[in-house]
Amino acid sequence: MLELPSVSSKIVISALKKLNYKVDHQTGSHKILRCSEYPYRRITIPNHDPIAKGTLRAIIRQIGLTKEEFLNLLEK
Repeated sequence: MLELPSVSSKIVISALKKLNYKVDHQTGSHKILRCSEYPYRRITIPNHDPIAKGTLRAIIRQIGLTKEEFLNLLEK
């Protein structure tokens, strides 16, 4: 099983921008991203450094990727 790295919100947001997510707004310490393509998902990213591993797993699941696909996005 692959281990998720310890990453900050900036790294996660830059990876999601590669999937056409854009920062919609910020509420407190959470940034809300929206996908500009169907299915127009809305994802909430806590503005923390680092993001907790369980939270990161939940974000990956919500955007519909596997751990491997997400790790590939981080490497690009």
